[in-house]
Formats: sequence, C-alpha cells, structure tokens
Amino acid sequence: MGSRKVLETHYTDICNLADLLTKLVNSYRLLVGGANELNGIALATKKDVKNALKRVDALGDLIDEVIDALDDCEVPYLSYCKMKSEFIEYKVYAKNIQTEIENELELKEVAPKKD
Repeated sequence: MGSRKVLETHYTDICNLADLLTKLVNSYRLLVGGANELNGIALATKKDVKNALKRVDALGDLIDEVIDALDDCEVPYLSYCKMKSEFIEYKVYAKNIQTEIENELELKEVAPKKD
C-alpha cells in the first residue's frame, strides 16, 4: 500500500474517532440531564441517582480515551498536511518564477534589437 493510501486511511480513522467523540459527548450530555431529572423526581431513590451518575462517569472515562487517541493520531497527520502544503507552495512558487522568467526571455527575443 502506498504512503498516500496509508495517510488517507489514517485520515478516515481520525474522522471516525471524531464522529465517535461527537456521539459520545451527546450521549454524555443526555445522561447528565437524565440523572438531573431523576434527582428531581420524588419517587427516585438515591441508589437510582448514584447508578445514573456511575454511567455518566463511565462514559466520561471512555470520552477521555477517545480524546487521547485523537491526540495521538492527529500529530502525524497534521505533520503530513503541513509538509505537503510546504512542498506544494514551493513547487507552485518555483513554477511561477520559471514562467515569469520564460515570459521575459520570450519578450526579449521578440523585441527589435537596437543598434
């Protein structure tokens, strides 16, 4: 597999992690809201509220793991993007200079010579 394919796959993995993180954070927010509502219900026991908060805690730990994984993954990919940008910028800049010089040389060849 070529390095481009590896990096594309890596990017897909990062996007999947980011999507998973979004879903987990939404679930976390719903669980916190549910625990809060449960706490306000007179018929709910302290045990019910504590169990709801344990679920919130467990999901919070999972979210932390996903964030750690994203931190580990993004550095190599961002380095690749930066390096690729610098290379493209150099090549485009060099190509522009080359075109400018070629155009100037063509103008000198076409211009009548002064005696």
